[in-house]
Parts: sequence; structure tokens; C-alpha cells
Amino acid sequence: NNSMKNIVCENEVEVQHLPGRDLQWLFTPEQNVSEAFSMNVVVIKPGCTVTPAHSHPEKEEVIYIVDGSGKTYINGYIYNVCKGTAVLFPKKSIHMLRNTGKVDMKVVCFFTPQATLADYEFHEQVVFPE
Repeated sequence: NNSMKNIVCENEVEVQHLPGRDLQWLFTPEQNVSEAFSMNVVVIKPGCTVTPAHSHPEKEEVIYIVDGSGKTYINGYIYNVCKGTAVLFPKKSIHMLRNTGKVDMKVVCFFTPQATLADYEFHEQVVFPE
């Protein structure tokens, strides 16, 4: 049944352990489900930062904080984020997320057009200000 590809449970998706976060891709270009976007879920442990700083040269990213709180870095500026916050990272913007709270920060990330980890441009020289 082709419509079953439209429903993905994160409990059934492989977890990738990356610097500062655990990542699960729920919708990817390879699935041929969506023409417009891809989606992942990340969990950032307390005190951890998603590194390195990165950008998406040809993609927009919207994140939504499902749980937890922290700070986001966008092009040199720091903003507070908490449960219920949505953030748009424009194309080419250099960004990071840091969990400054006491519980796991769970974040849903949407990309349009579709993105994969291969589309990330890394900026190792950019550090999250203390």
C-alpha cells in the first residue's frame, strides 16, 4: 500500500549519533513521498550544542521545539528558544542550536526544497559564544 509511506513512526527509524545530537530522518528524498520537503527529528542532551555550525546554501529550514529550551545561533546573533518555538533559518544562514536546559531538547526540522546531510555546508571556524 503506497499510502503507508506517508506515515512514519520515529520509533521505527534508525538513530544517527552526530556531534551534539541524535538525529532521525523521517522523510527523505529517497522515499519519493514528498516533492517539496524533507524532515528530521533531533534530540539534544542538556549542555550539548549541535556542531559544527552549518548552513544550507539552497534550502530553507524551519525548526519547531517540541520539548526543552536553549539558544539558537543565527549569523552571529543569539536567540532564546523554548518548547513551542518555531525558527526559520533562511538559505545560506549559519546556524546552531544549544540545549541550556535540564531536559532533552527535542526539535523537529523541516527543509524545503528537500535536504539530506549531504546538503549541509559546515563552518567549523564558527563557535557558539559562551
